[in-house]
Amino acid sequence: MKVTLERNHLLKSLSHVHRVVERRNTYPILANVLFKASDDRVELRATDLDIEVTESVPAMVSTPGTTTVPAHTLYEIVRKLSDGAEVRLETDGGENMVLTSGRSRFNLACLSPDSFPDLKSGAFAHEFDIAAASLRELIERTQFAISNEETRYYLNGIYFHAVESSAAGSLFRAVATDGHRMARAEMASPEGASGMSGIIVPKKTVGEVQKLLDGVDGDVHVEVSDTKIRFTVGPVVLLSKLIEGTFPDYDRVTPKNNDKQMLVDKSGFAIAVDRVSTIASDRGGKAVKLSAKDGLLELSVTNPDHGTASEEVAVEFDTDGFEIGFNARYLLDIITQIRSESAVFLFNDANSPTLVKEQGESSALYVLMPMRV
Repeated sequence: MKVTLERNHLLKSLSHVHRVVERRNTYPILANVLFKASDDRVELRATDLDIEVTESVPAMVSTPGTTTVPAHTLYEIVRKLSDGAEVRLETDGGENMVLTSGRSRFNLACLSPDSFPDLKSGAFAHEFDIAAASLRELIERTQFAISNEETRYYLNGIYFHAVESSAAGSLFRAVATDGHRMARAEMASPEGASGMSGIIVPKKTVGEVQKLLDGVDGDVHVEVSDTKIRFTVGPVVLLSKLIEGTFPDYDRVTPKNNDKQMLVDKSGFAIAVDRVSTIASDRGGKAVKLSAKDGLLELSVTNPDHGTASEEVAVEFDTDGFEIGFNARYLLDIITQIRSESAVFLFNDANSPTLVKEQGESSALYVLMPMRV
């Protein structure tokens, strides 16, 4: 193989594919990126056996060929080359690749491409185009609530599915929960997504897709089967396995009859929560108590080891004497997602889930479980 590429093109492609490669691998071939040169293009591919990312870049291909080289090492080399430099890659069919650029020269150990794994995609039952901005928003509004608890593996991703609403028609919905908080966001279903069964997209895949969408306009092509999902973002194709499992019935825990409504300025509330939680104990779950009286909401924290803290913010709330406790970090995570100037809290009692949403019409809502304080 003998090819010449523009450094910036190669770096951009490597930045997309090398991220899925784990730093530690049981199989040495998984630490490598596959290079396949033909027809004035070089295809790069990397995988961790759960996710596969492929991208092709323009190149001057003098001699077609295929090999694999260490992904992270190659990325670091190319990253440190001069902007706009010309990069030449050459193999003689042996166990080494020679990379030259200007006065720089590197010899990289290669592994045979024969053992490089290929995630077979199979047939896709659903495919549709979705605006990159819409998919990015669905992810951003729900990603924070993904669980990291491995024993409940079915919560380790975002649940995407199509639902029918009598008021809004067909909706494409994203849901994530860790059992303490839940995030739900939705949009009108893209053509082709209606009737799609629920799928759980793993957290790592969600993060990689989010990075691919950064700064992207236009549409993303999505294909879904029972076990895999494929995203095509411009020249990049990301294929991922889905989490096999049953996502819980989130609608059952979504409050329907919370009749105590509190309206609070989002920014002032977030600052107050952050301030008083400074002395909160991790051992106590970063607990902050909310107490409402006479149009004021007192936020207080008690830490036996460090003391107490309290702060008041103005609220619109008809219920005096109401008290409830929350994990401060979970509360801040949700408030950060509110786009309107005011946040709406809907309570039932101090032991029931609280509903949080934006003021006015919104495509997102959040549920937060209280805690004893």
